[in-house]
Amino acid sequence: MFERFTQDARLVVVEAQEEATRLQHGRIGTEHLLLALLRRDTPTTAVLLRHGLTREAVAESVVGYVGRGDLDAEALTSLGIDLDAVRSTVEASFGPGALDVPRGRGSGPAGHIPFTPRAKKVLELSLREAIALKQKSISDGHIALGLLREGEGLAAKVLHDLGVDLVDLRRDITAALPD
Repeated sequence: MFERFTQDARLVVVEAQEEATRLQHGRIGTEHLLLALLRRDTPTTAVLLRHGLTREAVAESVVGYVGRGDLDAEALTSLGIDLDAVRSTVEASFGPGALDVPRGRGSGPAGHIPFTPRAKKVLELSLREAIALKQKSISDGHIALGLLREGEGLAAKVLHDLGVDLVDLRRDITAALPD
């Protein structure tokens, strides 16, 4: 399927992983795909912006739902836990940067972050969207349409919370797709 992805669509997938890494999330979800779409400079991104979606607003909403993967330093300090002291102790035992390497569930070989089932479904639906529109390649617009069609992931919840009219958004994204 990925051989049908345009360069912009492939970059959305790569940048979704970067978004998950930036937020220190152990999986790539629909929200990371949406954030990656907002990083691009494409007609699809322009449509998302016209509908009031900004990367900042979406990121704030995502963090509001699932937080960041890092520890809340202020909360721990209020409990008497000094993160700098913890880091020093861990690095003394395990070496410098021991806390900087992702470990445990969600981390895979060579920094690979797995996709959630819903994010995988979005990518599958992007193929279906391209086929339904009789287009041979899958663009970032098709990924956006896949997000809308999936309709149940965190990206859909964020779109709803931000008051986006999904019918209008679908129409405008479809109109912006290259022929």
